[in-house]
Amino acid sequence: MTLMKPTRRDLLKLAAMAPAMAFPLSARAELGPPTGDNPAHFRFSIGDARLTIISDGYFQTPVSGIGVNADPAEVQAFMAAHFLPTDKAYAHTNHLYIEIGDAKVLVDVGSGSRFFDTTGRLMANMEAAGIDPQGVTHVVMTHAHPDHILGIRDDFDEAIIPEAAYTIGQIEHDYWMQDDLVNQVPEERQQFVLAAVNSINADGVEWIMAQDGHEVVPGVTMMHTPGHTPGHMSIRLESGGKTLIALGDCLTNANASFARPDWYLARDQEQPMAADTRKKVLGMAADERIAVLGYHFPFPGVGHVMRDGDAFRFVPALWRF
Repeated sequence: MTLMKPTRRDLLKLAAMAPAMAFPLSARAELGPPTGDNPAHFRFSIGDARLTIISDGYFQTPVSGIGVNADPAEVQAFMAAHFLPTDKAYAHTNHLYIEIGDAKVLVDVGSGSRFFDTTGRLMANMEAAGIDPQGVTHVVMTHAHPDHILGIRDDFDEAIIPEAAYTIGQIEHDYWMQDDLVNQVPEERQQFVLAAVNSINADGVEWIMAQDGHEVVPGVTMMHTPGHTPGHMSIRLESGGKTLIALGDCLTNANASFARPDWYLARDQEQPMAADTRKKVLGMAADERIAVLGYHFPFPGVGHVMRDGDAFRFVPALWRF
């Protein structure tokens, strides 16, 4: 059976029928939440490395923040065509925990109790997965946005994992720690600056400053993938001839970021640079057949990148029992 790919004209025709059509389509596409809890961790391996994806919860953001340089009707039609809500984007929070050699590496620390009511589950979900958070030897930050770094400290402003070695990109650190940055950014970003500064200054954290290519532990390196923030880093894991890249937020939507990497996102601080980074990372992952992990992709967020004409497609990895 031949599958017909909708053209841009088809998508715009679909959008023109909104709201009478688009919102009912979106509502019918959504599965209802469970009556109980779903598992909040997923285990797999890359070479000799044992990996666990652990959820910190989820939150929702306006779909209007996707494709801010595109026709809003086209964005609405794209979401509806992909069986997604046309008003709110549902963002998962997929943390990577790496056991390689004697090292136990946690990528980002979630948002703790200072963000949405639906987030801040990382520590509890680690324990539910049989992982002792206090056994983490290394914490690596992709960037200092609230959902990635606010969980670094407890209610007394002290590090929740005090014995770990903490690493952040030098460019990322220097950006947030600029003198009086809070008064140099738009009002809607001021809370992000305060969150970053307070988290970076948490008691008990001594930062290792990283450059592009920094080796955290053997097999785990940091890649500068700027745009979402100036110093954003992705984490590259290599073991046994296999590779996985934890993307952080250089790609945030498992559909739009792949099919339309040129669409700007409201939360990207340097939007043209972020779009350029997306294209480069997608091309590399597709051509080199590198597995990827998307922090905000549908849980567990692990998969592959394939070329789809001039764009790309996310292919979820096979879940193995």
